[in-house]
Amino acid sequence: MVSETEALTRSGDLRTLALGCLDEMKAEETVEIDLAGKTSLADTMIIASGRSQRHVGAIADKIIKDMKDNGFGTARVEGLPACDWVLIDAGDVLVHIFRPEVRGFYNLEKMWGADRPEGRLAG
Repeated sequence: MVSETEALTRSGDLRTLALGCLDEMKAEETVEIDLAGKTSLADTMIIASGRSQRHVGAIADKIIKDMKDNGFGTARVEGLPACDWVLIDAGDVLVHIFRPEVRGFYNLEKMWGADRPEGRLAG
């Protein structure tokens, strides 16, 4: 059984690994959104853009390989064949890699980001 402290350290290490890969692969407009306490889906969502389908695929491949090589196991991955939007679900960390046009269409930053109102809506 993994303690809460170990889980937090593992999540932080995974987050650091993903952000390092995105930087190394020259992903663009990387945004990190803290989801802790907002949803049970994950603690962190990372959103980034690749310049083309090939670039999106290469970034995703690098993150997936580095996660596996560093003992984080195999993440669930969606979207690799088309590479318009690749989702890497590593449990506590979600990584979305988009082509710019697709990212603009879905606008996940607005849905999950800091500009979202906190607390209850007045009714």
